Amino acid sequence: MHTRDVNLLISEGCSPDVVAHCLKVSTAALALADRVKVALDRELVRQGGLFHDIGRSKTHGINHAITGVEIGRKLGFSEGLINIIERHIGAGITAAEAGRLGLPKKDYVPLTVEEKIVSYADNLISGTREMPFYEALDRFKDILGPDHEGVGLFIKQHREIQEWMK
Repeated sequence: MHTRDVNLLISEGCSPDVVAHCLKVSTAALALADRVKVALDRELVRQGGLFHDIGRSKTHGINHAITGVEIGRKLGFSEGLINIIERHIGAGITAAEAGRLGLPKKDYVPLTVEEKIVSYADNLISGTREMPFYEALDRFKDILGPDHEGVGLFIKQHREIQEWMK
């Protein structure tokens, strides 16, 4: 990984645990990028994995994505990278769910290949521990409840990425 990027996370106030998590997500996202057979921007995947949680330098709440967008804009990040930061939470959050969570009411659902890969990689990493999909799915169900729309979004995300690997 690029030392300059890690130093940027640190200078923005990310804790060592957040930095370690971001490094792990970036590595996992790149590994996924190398396995899929769809066109993508590998450097954007790398950066997205590394900076997706930059908002955790200020808050660990669900709004860390909104805070991350503000930081990314201040730092001059590309729109592609800003979108990854904004849309990585869960397997995506619909406008209705965003309203219930107190976020600005809009969709936070990953749209591009790069956004989906970073979000998916983040969902497979707890701290710095990578877990298989089914364990991550059980974790989603435990946190959200088995019938929550986020569980369905995660399953859909998994199936789509698996399809890209064929």
